[in-house]
Amino acid sequence: MRNFDILIIGCGISGAVLAERYASVGKRVLVLERRNHIGGNCYDYVDENGILVSKYGAHLFHTNDESVWEYVNRFASWYPWEHKVLARVGEKTVPIPVNIDTVNMLFGKSIQGEEEMSQWLEKNRIPFKNPKNGEEAVLNRVGLELYEKMFKHYTKKQWDKFPAELDASVLERIPVRLNHDDRYFSDTFQALPAGGYTKMFEKILAHENIEVRLNTDYFDVMHLYKNYDKLFYTGPIDRYFEFKHSLCEKLEYRSINFVTETVDRPFFQENSVVNYPGTEVAFTRIIEYKHFGNQRSNKTTIVKEFTVDDGEPYYPVPNPRNQHIFEKYKADAEKLTDVYFVGRLANYKYFNMDQAFKNALDLFTSLEEVCLEHLVTAGR
Repeated sequence: MRNFDILIIGCGISGAVLAERYASVGKRVLVLERRNHIGGNCYDYVDENGILVSKYGAHLFHTNDESVWEYVNRFASWYPWEHKVLARVGEKTVPIPVNIDTVNMLFGKSIQGEEEMSQWLEKNRIPFKNPKNGEEAVLNRVGLELYEKMFKHYTKKQWDKFPAELDASVLERIPVRLNHDDRYFSDTFQALPAGGYTKMFEKILAHENIEVRLNTDYFDVMHLYKNYDKLFYTGPIDRYFEFKHSLCEKLEYRSINFVTETVDRPFFQENSVVNYPGTEVAFTRIIEYKHFGNQRSNKTTIVKEFTVDDGEPYYPVPNPRNQHIFEKYKADAEKLTDVYFVGRLANYKYFNMDQAFKNALDLFTSLEEVCLEHLVTAGR
């Protein structure tokens, strides 16, 4: 017996937002989630040390979009958090993104202002009019020395590909500052939800028209759910189509192996996130969650991140080969009626958190506008 109008596969940002939006206009929504929790990769919890930690890596909310900021504030109280990142480069610890202090510390310079920093970059950069890959993109911005110290090997650890094997867009989004600004983001709104993301998702989904079924893999039960108005799929697009184009090789995704350790002292490192761009260690970074929200505990929890090929898919790998395969799946998706692919994995595209919220909100608005137009036309 049908008891829902909207079927949503996945309970991360995209799925939860769409569930809330459709429930708010009177639709009955069923959300199927393969994992044993809501919130997707944003899921967080309090660990045995009494520290709020994220199961799938740190998630830092930042946006310039006032509509997104207004939306998330409906479901959580937020406290300001301007995220900062440090990097261990040899024996030195420097700020990321690259700024005046990064260059001065690494190369023994005494650059004072933006004009001098611009001159230094111009002197060191290797110009590429239209960078064809990540290596050219970085060389075009910062030159060979910074590329070797900060970007080349970190990218290899992160993607299992050197920058030359990735699209230019992957490295072009990394900011470079001409001043002393050591904030990782420069967006107008930068904050974290008080109490964590899981509590925020609980409020997003706390509507009488929404039912969430955890530990339920859609592909195990899909034969039970056929009679819906719309289906929204947020998982890997190639999985939906049963890897039909895998003869051209599968789409590549990068996963992360999180190695958690308890350290029996108040703090392990001086900052929430410290990157390791060199080859001396295999992990990409160490996150110490205790720094977020100024938490208190006699011990501390650190998490080392190793990016790997196998496991939960986190990051699409953007290069021409994968884009070619994705376009085949995209063409299949466009042939479907009332089935919509939304989110990072379904669109094989990296989204920041605010972009994921915006993408889901915009999709809902566009579909509801089309629905309204049909009703108006039918009423004539």
